[in-house]
Amino acid sequence: MESINKCTEWTKNDPMLIEYHDKRWCKPCHNDKELFAMLCLEGQQAGLSWTTIIHKEEAIRKAFDDFDFNVIASYSDKKVDELMMNEGIIRNRMKIRSVIQNAKALIGLISDSDYKSFDEYIWHFTEGKQVVHHFSDLSEMPAKDELSEKISKDLKRRGFSFVGPVIIYSYLQGIGVYDDHLDGCPSKLADY
Repeated sequence: MESINKCTEWTKNDPMLIEYHDKRWCKPCHNDKELFAMLCLEGQQAGLSWTTIIHKEEAIRKAFDDFDFNVIASYSDKKVDELMMNEGIIRNRMKIRSVIQNAKALIGLISDSDYKSFDEYIWHFTEGKQVVHHFSDLSEMPAKDELSEKISKDLKRRGFSFVGPVIIYSYLQGIGVYDDHLDGCPSKLADY
């Protein structure tokens, strides 16, 4: 029981965070819309707790047209003002504009590069393989690493924003490029 408590320590016994930890965190994702959604959600978290994002996630997804990047890329200033009035989301104009900017950057990445999808782009950094870390304690987990710095730099070069190396490390966990479940965690042992 001690290892289970240790590996879910960051969930603070919050049922929504526990569900996220058990069912989504560090599970490989290959769906472009969900990869974009997670990038945006991680950007929304900047300066806030993941608890805040998880508790607002449903409203954020609804407000941003379920993160359909083709729709978001066409948002107007009027839409930004409308989103600023939505109490269910993170009402930060820079973060809202970042979602729009990232939608446009993603469309550009897919249409103007050798990558046919966001999935192909993000997973090429690890040659399509999940990186499994073997941490025994949360204190061993870095805030960023060489790969998150490399991806952050490349995304910024391509016009993305709110994609610093700390955000990208968390993003890589969220989309399953990294498996950072602690050794002994039942979620690490699951067959996925």
